[in-house]
Amino acid sequence: MQDRPNAGELLAAVRGFLEQDVVPALEGRRRFHALVAVNVLGIVERELAGAEGRALAEWSGLAALLGVRTDPPARLEALRANVHAMTAGLVDRIRAGDADGGPFGAATRAHVRATVTEKLRVANPRFGAAR
Repeated sequence: MQDRPNAGELLAAVRGFLEQDVVPALEGRRRFHALVAVNVLGIVERELAGAEGRALAEWSGLAALLGVRTDPPARLEALRANVHAMTAGLVDRIRAGDADGGPFGAATRAHVRATVTEKLRVANPRFGAAR
């Protein structure tokens, strides 16, 4: 682990520089691309800030849905790999028709909705905000 500035602080500094100093000095296509870069840096900041919590929440949702009775992996990479494997298992069950109806179908739709909503909030923090 590095001392300060950490990765989030470095990203925020670069994003701030682009937003405050670079974007106002640009026009047209270059301005658009700089704004896209600012947005990408914001997404990466949010992704890093809550990666472990989101992965654990997704693992917990999948474990409950699929009846997994083990503890989640302790390391983030293992947790991500486990989420990926459990998601693949869920996809197989969906393809087999297990989620077409009934309680498992309702629980599957709720899990997918919650997971996609959280991913959209990382990409765009205004997603789902009251208008």
